[in-house]
Amino acid sequence: MKPTALIAEDEPLLAQALCAELAAAWPELQVLAIVGDGQSAVREALRLLPQVLFFDIRMPGQDGLGAAAELADSWPADEAPMPQLVFVTAYDEYAARAFDAQAIDYVLKPVQPERLQRTVARLKDALELRNSPAVPADDALAATLSQWRQLLAAAALPGSGNAAAPLKLIAASEAGSVGSTVRMVPIDEVQYFEAADKYVRVLTATREYLIRTPLKQLLPQLDSNAFWQVHRAMVVRSDAIESVHRDEAGKLHLALRGRPEKIPVSRLYAHLFRAM
Repeated sequence: MKPTALIAEDEPLLAQALCAELAAAWPELQVLAIVGDGQSAVREALRLLPQVLFFDIRMPGQDGLGAAAELADSWPADEAPMPQLVFVTAYDEYAARAFDAQAIDYVLKPVQPERLQRTVARLKDALELRNSPAVPADDALAATLSQWRQLLAAAALPGSGNAAAPLKLIAASEAGSVGSTVRMVPIDEVQYFEAADKYVRVLTATREYLIRTPLKQLLPQLDSNAFWQVHRAMVVRSDAIESVHRDEAGKLHLALRGRPEKIPVSRLYAHLFRAM
């Protein structure tokens, strides 16, 4: 069977250029669809089940990172192996170094044939390894999820190499009184953050606050040892986790000290909670 791909790129000329360069670098590849936004990318990927995804990082509405994170949760792995993921991005020297440091794949805009050929070679190797009968399906899925995690982490890095000191306090409004009073919430009291519409919820053991900073901008300001992303919309304080539960469908949920609700764990981050 021919390898298949889906392209998500909001600029039609750049999408056509990528398609043309892929035809030259990988004639066997069949591009099943080209879409222009993240929501369409998720919908068409789940309908067509391609083997490779080329996602523009920045698209209107849901971006490529959000689309990939949603697909990681909803991909029907029992119907088709998870696809290989490649991000398409405008040239940025810092971002390029971040991707290269992880030895993971991306395509720069405008498309550079030599770089694309290296990406195609890696994709072919990955697909061949994934389809090898010598590689158990669970191992192939774990390898693909690892590639996705590294790619998402590199794509989410800030545009500067100067990392700021982790936050110690969060300036937040109390839920129900947005904008009227700002509370300074010690970061050590936060149990978890949850993205919700235009706000991010900040939950302590007893209170709820709201901030306007998007979760993807907040993440680089948090101590990665203290706060773990466990879902595309959830970041939890690691030492607040009391227990991990698996439901009948095999999905993981966290119980936090002092909180009654259960926190869902994405397929991308389930590896954090394997028994030691």
